Amino acid sequence: MSVHHIPFSATGYFSKLICDYLDEKPELSEFYGNFPDVTGFKNQIESKKTAFSTPSRQLLSDALKQQYINTIISDEAAQNLELLLNENTFTVTTGHQLNIFTGPLYFLYKIVTVINLAVRLKKEFPQQNFVPVYWMATEDHDFEEIQYFNVNNTKISWNTESGGAVGRLKTSGFDAVFNEFSSILGTSKNADATRELFKNAYLNNDNLVEATRFLVNELFGVYGLVIVDGDDVKIKKQFAPFVKQELLQNTSFNMVSKTDQLLSTEYKIQVNPREINLFYLKDALRERIIFEKNHFTINNTNLTFSEHEMMKEVEEHPERFSPNVIMRPIYQEIVLPNLAYIGGGGELAYWFQLKNYFNAVNVPFPILVLRNSVLLATKKQMHKLDKLNISVTEIFSKQEILIAKVIKQHSEIKIDFSEQKNTLQQQFSALKELAKKTDSTFLGAVNAQEKKQLNGLDNLEKRLLNAQKRKLSGVVDRIKQVQNELFPNQSLQERNQNFSAFYELMGADLIPTLLKNTDPLKFEFTVIEFE
Repeated sequence: MSVHHIPFSATGYFSKLICDYLDEKPELSEFYGNFPDVTGFKNQIESKKTAFSTPSRQLLSDALKQQYINTIISDEAAQNLELLLNENTFTVTTGHQLNIFTGPLYFLYKIVTVINLAVRLKKEFPQQNFVPVYWMATEDHDFEEIQYFNVNNTKISWNTESGGAVGRLKTSGFDAVFNEFSSILGTSKNADATRELFKNAYLNNDNLVEATRFLVNELFGVYGLVIVDGDDVKIKKQFAPFVKQELLQNTSFNMVSKTDQLLSTEYKIQVNPREINLFYLKDALRERIIFEKNHFTINNTNLTFSEHEMMKEVEEHPERFSPNVIMRPIYQEIVLPNLAYIGGGGELAYWFQLKNYFNAVNVPFPILVLRNSVLLATKKQMHKLDKLNISVTEIFSKQEILIAKVIKQHSEIKIDFSEQKNTLQQQFSALKELAKKTDSTFLGAVNAQEKKQLNGLDNLEKRLLNAQKRKLSGVVDRIKQVQNELFPNQSLQERNQNFSAFYELMGADLIPTLLKNTDPLKFEFTVIEFE
């Protein structure tokens, strides 16, 4: 098994914001706290230790034990649940939606990064304990984003009525999903194990949160992963003071808006805050809270509250208040003894908008860690690349650029007019000097003619390239085939494919392979070649 590492910036798939962060550009420093290195984690441990109380640990422990009451838990996860009561125990956390059968591959990579980071920190700080956490986004209501997963060229969808928090959705209708999924799997032992995993998760659990907990626990429980459901009345009680502040003072809106003005001068803003960044959550309802005409109203309903009534509602029913993308990070950080949040590039982008909000509510801002990214390639696919003389880095190129590069290598004719262009530019340089000495107004005509002739050479080069593409159409087809296999829909494999395609090939070796061959603090794209 071969492993290759590529700088994130060399792939072309990561934003300027993320690349600048990894390069520790000084213009970004005010938008985050500690950097993800040993010194940063040492400082983060000290700040979190003083900010997280013993009662908070007890409340978290009690809530999680209740959440796990129907789950067969591994010894490693059980030990980590107990360790959360210890003042020297800290968490590292990732979060994600309840995508059907984990959704895209990067779901696994998030959790692999969290588990590896906990192990790495234990080696660096042996006197402390570190618990990897997966925070289930059970309160999300974007059903369209989670209701399907892709296996090779097939989209498997769960078609059901949805409303409110997705975690509360009943798993009715999954028989049809299972049958469709099962039909595209093979007959191998690994294929049967994949079927059994899906069946036990979605046909033997009543709702989506329990199905997801079962699935993730089956895959990662043995590594000590602790799974948290934020849709919990015990945990929400700690969130209640922040809910009140948000309703009365619009704190997140005010602070994030100020940050956005500064951040937007260099970078794209990922999310826009609302004046109130909370939803009202009840039964199958999850709607925005709006303040207008001196009353709080619930969007798309007839529900209305006076200020007094709304404060009473928070006191008596904190579970009815659900944070949106702006406030969920605060919620996570006040209920967990957390040091770091692990996310993808787009996800971390909105965390940079939140630093001043964290400061305003006096909550330690976590270290931001870019999750591992992986391309899984078979030995056969890598052999195809070698025969085409395509390097591991080059396979990330846009397809037309990649094809042009390979065709130029395979062509018996030189498809590069650089020498001719240089000669032409030298000739026009002499003409320009002559024009300056004779009639300076003639210079514009010389420049125009130079541009025209250079464009002509460009067009001739393109025509010659297209002619060679037609002549070497077999090579073009081979390039497209292997790149389309590795980059479905011309996008990263991890954003499109489901883990089941690789679980069927690798079985129980898949996750250990990922854990062994990725480094949570290396910040490079990993290409893993397997049999």
